[in-house]
Amino acid sequence: MRRLALMVLVTAACQGGVTRQDADAVRAIIDSNNQTLERLYAEAKIDSAAMFFAEDVWQMPPNSPPLVGRDAFIGFWSQAARWGTWRFGLEVQDVVVGDSIAVERGQYTLGFDAGSESPIPSSEDRGNYVVLWRLEPDGVWRIVWDAPVSEMPPGGAAPR
Repeated sequence: MRRLALMVLVTAACQGGVTRQDADAVRAIIDSNNQTLERLYAEAKIDSAAMFFAEDVWQMPPNSPPLVGRDAFIGFWSQAARWGTWRFGLEVQDVVVGDSIAVERGQYTLGFDAGSESPIPSSEDRGNYVVLWRLEPDGVWRIVWDAPVSEMPPGGAAPR
C-alpha cells in the first residue's frame, strides 16, 4: 500500500506541468543544498543542517526508527555529532519535479570517524537514497522524507 501511495505521488508530480528548465533549476538547487549539507554534517553544524529539513520531516536511517520532525532530527544528530566526524557524499542520479514537490534519487557514501567517547565504531557505508523535497511557503525547498538504503550487508562486512 505504501509503495502504491508513493507511485501515485510521483506520478502526480510528473503531471504537474513543470518545464524541463524548471526541473533543471530545481535539480541545481538540490545539488547545491546537498553540497552544503555534506559540509554542515562534517562540521557538526546540526542546527544549520536542520534548516534544510521541513518541520514535519521523516528521516529514516537504516536499522533505526525514523526521526520524525525537525526537533527529533536536531536531537539525534546533535548527539551523533558528539560521537565523531560524519562524512557524507551525495550524488544526485535523477530528480522528478511537479508543482511544489520534487523527488530526488541518488547514491551516497558515508564515513564515520569515531571519537574517544563514541558508543559506535568508525565505519564506512554506501548505498542509494530517495528524498522528497517540498517547496515551502517561504520559497525554500526543504526535505520532507529522507530514505537511505545501504548496499552494505549488516555489520558493515563487504558483499561477496
